[in-house]
Amino acid sequence: MGKPHISNHPLVKHKLTLLRDKTTESKKFRELIREISLLIAYEALSDLAVVPKPVETPLTTTQGYKLAEPIGLIPILRSGLGMVEGIWEMIPSAEVWHIGLFRDEETLRPVSYYNRLPIHPTVSVCLILDPMLATGGSAVKAVEILKKWGARRIKFLGLIGAPEGVEALNSEHPDVEIYLAALDDHLNERAYIVPGLGDAGDRQFGTA
Repeated sequence: MGKPHISNHPLVKHKLTLLRDKTTESKKFRELIREISLLIAYEALSDLAVVPKPVETPLTTTQGYKLAEPIGLIPILRSGLGMVEGIWEMIPSAEVWHIGLFRDEETLRPVSYYNRLPIHPTVSVCLILDPMLATGGSAVKAVEILKKWGARRIKFLGLIGAPEGVEALNSEHPDVEIYLAALDDHLNERAYIVPGLGDAGDRQFGTA
């Protein structure tokens, strides 16, 4: 069972502290999610394959490189939407496909309600985007959907995870790497991450 990649970047630590603050308003909250997501993606994509590509500079021709693998961003609706923009700025060629999952508050199990993936895979690397890895149910379900679709490489990108969620995802899909800004202490009786930051969807969209 692999360990999650927890960012140690000073900017991530600083911005995550602001994100956790209960007084942070929705507009600033969305900005912070975008910024932290970009930084996490930068670390998660350090192993992307490249191929040589000559480039003409103002002075001469030199050896350059271009990405060899098409990338797909798969935000889990709705809270994962806030993570797309920052990563898209860095990789404007990335495709974005949405998967809708919500957690049944009684059973705590994921319920699928939306899937707009094309018939056949169009990307080589899939990044599942969800700010919170709590019970892990939605992440596990999203990976199952992508594997049935035919995705070859899948990574999970989140902001905050709980040990329970990491264990669940690792147990069901040990081949999926997990990238987080922080790994928190535990889940409470309502399956919220502690200390966490509350409901990421509500805080983004002002519906708390």
